[in-house]
Amino acid sequence: MNSTLKKTGLAVIIIAVGIGGMIGIKATAEEKKEKVKVDTRPSVSVQNAESINYDVVIKSNGEVRPFESTAMSAQVSGEVISWHPNFVEGGLVKRGDVLFTIEADLYEAAVLQAESEVSRAQATLIEEQARADVAKREAKNLPASKVTDLYLRKPQLLSAQAALKSAQSRLKIANKDLNNTIITAPYDALIVSRDVGVGQYVNKGVQVARLNNIERAEVIFPIAGFDATFLPSRIANTPATIVSRGAEKTLRQGIIVRDLGRVDQATRMTHLVVQIDDPYSLKTNAPRIKFGTYVEVNFNGKTITNVFKVAQSLVNKRSIWLLDDNNKMVSKPVNVVREEGAFFYINEGLAEQDRLVITLPEYPQNGMEVKIIGEQSPLVADSSLLGDSSESDGSDVQSDSQE
Repeated sequence: MNSTLKKTGLAVIIIAVGIGGMIGIKATAEEKKEKVKVDTRPSVSVQNAESINYDVVIKSNGEVRPFESTAMSAQVSGEVISWHPNFVEGGLVKRGDVLFTIEADLYEAAVLQAESEVSRAQATLIEEQARADVAKREAKNLPASKVTDLYLRKPQLLSAQAALKSAQSRLKIANKDLNNTIITAPYDALIVSRDVGVGQYVNKGVQVARLNNIERAEVIFPIAGFDATFLPSRIANTPATIVSRGAEKTLRQGIIVRDLGRVDQATRMTHLVVQIDDPYSLKTNAPRIKFGTYVEVNFNGKTITNVFKVAQSLVNKRSIWLLDDNNKMVSKPVNVVREEGAFFYINEGLAEQDRLVITLPEYPQNGMEVKIIGEQSPLVADSSLLGDSSESDGSDVQSDSQE
């Protein structure tokens, strides 16, 4: 009986000791866990600010239009007897190509008649010159009082000379009319319209076609006020790139040739003109750029020095977030001197090697302490190791209780 009581008491004591040990171990583990410091600082990425010199790129848009457009009229009347195969709407012709011809028979006859009049006037002049020479010789034997201009046939000579000049001028006009029966292209041209055909009788002065000069084209484009400050000091002869963004992107080079010299009353913008040589590529293999195409014009403006290029997403109400020496966030006002694409160019408010926060916390605040992604945290406690030790202790107690 006593032996049984002793065994029972011993078992109770062992169980009590085991339970007490487990409670002690758990309490110790919880105490250690309570001492672990949890780093609640938000993580950010930073970038050191570096100033640059930046060539401002000015962009604008405009429509490609002909440098010159001509309404062609017939300079003589007559029947059209032929025309160039490309003398159709949309056709391209080169300088000097014969566009169409007018029947020339009447004008050839007029030339022959004018030539005969010139010959007749020359003959008359020769006769009058001979008579004047005879009178001059005879006048040597006469008293001076009887030698007059009329006696020397000076009026007759002047009249014959005038008649010759008149005949020569009529011949010149006749030749010009004959030449005008052949109508040629005054320049490399795009035929915009044609109002004449074979067999049609055209009258002098009536418009028969419209041509656009394709030796060069122009784009007139506006300059906004925020870009005007950055225009080159000398705009003429500034190279420019012309971009057409249709089904296929087309690039052509041009030269800015002039300022229109006025401010648009509606938009308050100035306008510049860029010129493109050979837009329809008759003389080169460059891609064509047709009249009426809406294009983008890009060219370099002034160079701004010592500015910082910052993504627009990092600038809020003209302020940016920096880190101080204690890794605390500081909001700092900046001055944006230029905006291009997705970037701001800042000339005030940033200094070399300032640490710019490029990934912001959800709710950034002045004085908020943060940790920088990629830097080692000063907290060295490892909760995983604590968890392993507590499990080991529990297993030991369990084995003891089983014994």
